[in-house]
Amino acid sequence: MGRYTGFIALGLMIAAAAVYSFLPADAPVDRASPPAPPQAEAPPSSRDEAKELGTSAASNVPQGSGFDFYVLSLSWSPTFCDGEAAGRNREQCGGSKDFGWVVHGLWPQNEQGWPENCPTPEGSRVPERIGRTVIDIMPSMGLIGHQWRKHGSCSGLSMNDYFKLVRQAHDAIRIPTEFSEVDIESRTSPQAVEAAFVRSNPGLTRSAVAVTCDRERVDEVRICLDRSLGFRACPEVDSRSCRRSEITIPPTR
Repeated sequence: MGRYTGFIALGLMIAAAAVYSFLPADAPVDRASPPAPPQAEAPPSSRDEAKELGTSAASNVPQGSGFDFYVLSLSWSPTFCDGEAAGRNREQCGGSKDFGWVVHGLWPQNEQGWPENCPTPEGSRVPERIGRTVIDIMPSMGLIGHQWRKHGSCSGLSMNDYFKLVRQAHDAIRIPTEFSEVDIESRTSPQAVEAAFVRSNPGLTRSAVAVTCDRERVDEVRICLDRSLGFRACPEVDSRSCRRSEITIPPTR
């Protein structure tokens, strides 16, 4: 048996080599490697970005019904406070109050005319908790309540959503720097005020804004918005613009 031992060992070695040749190669050792740097994304074009932002904004806007568009009325508070009605509104005009542009209202409007004082299950009284959400831009609970009863009730929105929309509409408008604060009385023209708002608000056109006057003083800037708060033309509103060649802007204080 001993003389065959060498042959047996040699045979086993040859068989092992044959079997090994058919086995798959060992997988490489799995070592942690630093992650590849992220690929920088190309910045969106301004058009794509505007479209994306516009879509996002529109999706958050409470959608009213029963009318064609809105008129956002921004009132120049010093003109109002110089008038006879100021004595009844101490919240806006009393003491050291120095408001500039305030929201007179957000009015549902039709191509011809407008609805007002509509029946609503929401009731007529605006709770203080809702009024407080806009008191900085509509500086009187009397004004807030009046605007809800006359205009907000016709929006097809709940009271809460209507005043949320008032806030969104106000915040969407950029006040021109030259008319944001007025320290001394100045003279200008309705056309100059309108042009300044158009320059300050991309997408706003002259056919979507009207400047009104109280005799020879600037009174309001009225901006037409669709139900998603985009600018839109409004010929009937525009036709009621102030026709004076010059108007004064009273100072805030």
